[in-house]
This record gives sequence, structure tokens and C-alpha cells, in this order.
Amino acid sequence: MFETNGPLPPEIYQRRRWLAIGLASFAILVVIGLIAVIAGGGGDDPSPTAAASSETPTTTQTPASASATPSGSETASGTATTSGAATSGAASPAAATPPGQCPDSSLAVKATIAQPTYKVGQEPEFGIVITNISTAPCERDLGAGLQQVLVYTLDGVQRLWSNSDCFPSATPDLRTLTPGQQAAFTVKWSGTTSQPECAGERVPVAPGAYTVIAQLGALRSGAEPFNLA
Repeated sequence: MFETNGPLPPEIYQRRRWLAIGLASFAILVVIGLIAVIAGGGGDDPSPTAAASSETPTTTQTPASASATPSGSETASGTATTSGAATSGAASPAAATPPGQCPDSSLAVKATIAQPTYKVGQEPEFGIVITNISTAPCERDLGAGLQQVLVYTLDGVQRLWSNSDCFPSATPDLRTLTPGQQAAFTVKWSGTTSQPECAGERVPVAPGAYTVIAQLGALRSGAEPFNLA
């Protein structure tokens, strides 16, 4: 298979050739292995995780206004003459119904007007009628501090007067109303404007068309129109 020429025995030359072939083969395997390692591990991480920034929107919540302030000094079939300066917008929030008292859903509130038209200089008489519209007896504080009668411009934009502005009251009046039973209260208006805490100048309201609204705490009636002539 292999020809040997030289002074040494043929077996020596044959061993040397096999050794050379073995070393060459080993070197080739080493080179192939290095190439495979370089090809497999030379790139970047194929699935890098990017640092993402998340922003949570900030929601500003404005607490719901019940459009009510503690009511004036009126009691059942009582009257008061009240005056003050003009203000616009709704009244301040009312306190929540105390635990154990009937909820607003059990009651209806209505504003009444003694006559549809008053002459300037007269004192219009308004009423607040509270009715138990539920099917069970209902206990509720109907105190003057929770009642409110408000006069607005006809479009409902400007608040002109409230019976609680200059005559606030905190006297409780806890009553039990049977189904369908009503409690009625009256208040007289001097025909002048007012602001909360009776602040500002009190100005006579000019002739025209207006509306009156009644409230018990946060429970608000519909608007009833009337005229000053």
C-alpha cells in the first residue's frame, strides 16, 4: 500500500505516515468544530426585551353635587321674610341621608306658589310639600335646616334667592309619614336677592318671569314658574 524508501525499516515509515494522517484528520476536525462554534454563537440575543414605559392616565373625578344647602328657619305652616344678594349656579352639596331614615327614593318633593303673579313689593308665598310615595311608613328628618326654597331666573341659569341664605337653621324635625301622607311648609320671600351666609348687597328683583324650586336635603323638585309684575 505504501512504498518506503530509506535506511530505516519499512515499519517505521509506515507508522510515521499513519501518525501524520491522524494528526491531519484531528486538525481538520478541530477547524470544523471552531467554524461551527463561531457560526452558532456569534450573533446578538435574538429576543431582546425592550424596556417599555407605561403611563397610566390620571382621571380627575369631581364629586357629585346634590345642589342643596341647609334650609332656613321655616317650620310646618311657618313663614319667614328673607332677603340677600344675587348669586348664580346651584346651591352647595347637602349631607347624605342619615342611616335608618327613609331614602330619597321613598319621598317626592314639590314646590308650590300661592298665586301665579305677584306685584313688585308684595311678598310671594312659596310652599314645599313632601310626600311619602313608598308603600311603607317612612321616618325622615324634615327639619328646617334640611328644607330649601330657591328662586331662579326663568332659564334656570341664575340663582337669585334661597330661604336659607340669611336665616339658616339646624333644628331637627323627625317625622314618620305613612304611605301617601304629606308634610307641607311655607315660606315668604321679600322679593330681593340673596347669597349664602347673607353676603353682599340685597337688591330688589325686577319684574319678569321666574321659577321656584324646593329641596329636602339632596332631593330636588321640578321648577314652578311665577311672575313679578
